[in-house]
Amino acid sequence: MKFIKTALLAGFIASSFSVIPSLAQTGSIFKVVPTPNENFDNGLQAASASSPVDIWAVGQSTIHFDGTNWTAFPAPKIRGDNTGYLAGVVDISPTLAWAAGTINVGLANPGQVIEQWNGTQWSVFPGPKFNAEERPSVFGMAYTSANDIWAIGSLLVDEEELFFLFEHWNGTAWTFSTLESGDAFLDGASADAPNDVWAVGFNGPENDDSGTLALHFNGTGWQQVATPDVGNGANQLNGVLALAPNDVWAVGFSTPVPPPQEAATLTLIEHYDGTKWSIVPSPNVGPNSIYQSNRLFGLTANSPTDIWAFGSCFAADGSGHQATLLLHYDGNAWTIAPSPDPSEGNFLSDLLFAGVRPSPGNIWIFGTEDEAPHSGTLAIHTAEGNE
Repeated sequence: MKFIKTALLAGFIASSFSVIPSLAQTGSIFKVVPTPNENFDNGLQAASASSPVDIWAVGQSTIHFDGTNWTAFPAPKIRGDNTGYLAGVVDISPTLAWAAGTINVGLANPGQVIEQWNGTQWSVFPGPKFNAEERPSVFGMAYTSANDIWAIGSLLVDEEELFFLFEHWNGTAWTFSTLESGDAFLDGASADAPNDVWAVGFNGPENDDSGTLALHFNGTGWQQVATPDVGNGANQLNGVLALAPNDVWAVGFSTPVPPPQEAATLTLIEHYDGTKWSIVPSPNVGPNSIYQSNRLFGLTANSPTDIWAFGSCFAADGSGHQATLLLHYDGNAWTIAPSPDPSEGNFLSDLLFAGVRPSPGNIWIFGTEDEAPHSGTLAIHTAEGNE
């Protein structure tokens, strides 16, 4: 079974001794904000905020912003050792938050973990009951209220059959439902109403001949909704943002040619207008070689005409260096925006995975930076939000 989030972190956090290419950009409205690193690996994959003074970012680490400082808090079973990570977080209030992910990755019994914050500490919370032969994994979360929370992922049964996994909290207990998925995975989720929830991912072998995938919950059940692909190679959606029933965005990457041909992946942005999904043109850094891949992992929005998409782009020289990639939508078109890169030393590996908007003009985006041999937490913040 392929664990998507872990594959992203393990594949993108590397070390090298080559010279850093000139990838970083200047003049960004974002600046890097210092964040703690208390584990061996500390990459961040998901974020949520109840207010500007109550923000959580989680992944291989679990950190909190109180309006002044970022502080790391221990989370059970998350040790920064690449065998466990939190892939989703929901921040209800300073005294209530939820996080979910996968533990024992790559070991004999992979499985999920659900944790709850009570204002003082994180504790493991009882989730749905699964049979011994069932292996649940959580790759994302979405919510509309304290009593309407989703955790989405995969359920592997008898090491053979794979299902989409939808877990739901109704204020009393966690329950789950499944759909047959074949060789398909969900990797991101978003909700704007109890009857308007989206999950996105890909069909088919990852990075081979995969195609985009979107599933929708209409208040009664989950159904697949057709999504377009670009080019003849792998296509994948990594993140989704539901602003309204007729205004939903999803991001990922496309590949111009199928294997065994080689080509740089390109940014992929799609929009749902209430009726169908369509491709929206999106820019790329280069590509000036087959190595200069561009990928998007998530979105956050200040308004329907002020949206940020983020991810990473590779160096054109084939060194494996990566820089943060930031795209902005102004209501008319997507453009590349300058984005800072905090990594120092001989290897550049900065990626952006998650973002939140706690208040107008106040955008936080999180990810991971290379601190060989470790991965470190990464947070960038709009300059106006820091003043």
